[in-house]
Amino acid sequence: MTTHDTRPGSAGGADTPGPLHGGPDDDYTPEQLAAMSRDDLDRLGARYDGVQVLHVDPGPEPGSALERRYVRQVGAVFMLAGLAAFAFVVVYVGSGWFLPDWEWTIDAGTWSSLFTPLLGLLMGLSLTLVGVGMVLYSKKLLPHETAVQDKHDGSHFDRVTTGATLVSGLHKSGLARRKLITRSLAFMGGGLGLMLLMPLGGLLKNPNTGNPLGRTSWAQGVRLLRDDGTPIRPGDQVPGSLETVFPAVTGGNRESDAATMLIRLRPEQVAVDRPREGQADFGYGDYVAYSKICTHAGCPVSLYEQETSRILCPCHQSQFDITQGAKPIFGPATRALPQLPLALDDEGYFVARSDYIEAVGPTYWNRERI
Repeated sequence: MTTHDTRPGSAGGADTPGPLHGGPDDDYTPEQLAAMSRDDLDRLGARYDGVQVLHVDPGPEPGSALERRYVRQVGAVFMLAGLAAFAFVVVYVGSGWFLPDWEWTIDAGTWSSLFTPLLGLLMGLSLTLVGVGMVLYSKKLLPHETAVQDKHDGSHFDRVTTGATLVSGLHKSGLARRKLITRSLAFMGGGLGLMLLMPLGGLLKNPNTGNPLGRTSWAQGVRLLRDDGTPIRPGDQVPGSLETVFPAVTGGNRESDAATMLIRLRPEQVAVDRPREGQADFGYGDYVAYSKICTHAGCPVSLYEQETSRILCPCHQSQFDITQGAKPIFGPATRALPQLPLALDDEGYFVARSDYIEAVGPTYWNRERI
């Protein structure tokens, strides 16, 4: 009976004359394979797995001037990535506190902001530098090996070899002795971690706390402004007309949920007007105001047919009767348009008496249908 040498690093019988049989999984136990080094596994795999190494480039010589230069380059890129990440954190946390708001008004009702673009720029720069640093490290400092291996079915030997390859790659990467790179990686990792956690802080600093879906910027004493920013007095509109108005607050014209229709009823409409319960005093004279946001899907209800007293949503054809408190009378909408209570200020301009008493738009699906 022929026996084979099964010590780590031997060929397991593959080096003896005669037909080959079995393989590393047959000739070695899993424990013996796990105890072998990557070089020992290479010697086994070269016969059984058909691995052919075509070219090996070990990279710069350890301790050489070339290696030190590459280490400085990679470390600098990783440090810049960390700085960009920390700058993101500073801008995110400090805006409006010890940094400016990054906002300015262009003209009445319009504004601009650098806050979000600046955050995007810093995050993009940080992640780009991470990629650049990894490419430089791979190209300049890692050893390069070109090998060819026939495709085959996996085995325990293959799994052990893969694990040993990963461990060997870590050792060959030189990270353990390249302190500048490891420190820059630690700095960069801290910056990236904070940068990625910062958006969660918006849950704490979000000003829309309490009831964000149930309120708008309308409030007691807030004037009604046209799209051009001018206020409105009774008599400015002819009977049967509709005017889209916005709250007179900073950036009011950009708050889509506050868009409101100010309608002056005709005399025959006033005669048959039946406000909803509890809202009989929400109008002012022959003026009423309703939300411009459809209660079905949030589309703008912008078509008004004064002959039939109907407001039409052009998207899904919901219709609302303004002489019945803007209740839906046709289409998929099931909830009336919220009504804005009106009053006049000391100068005779229209103002809101309060915010809408119910949510605007397609919110609160389980509310009572009215």
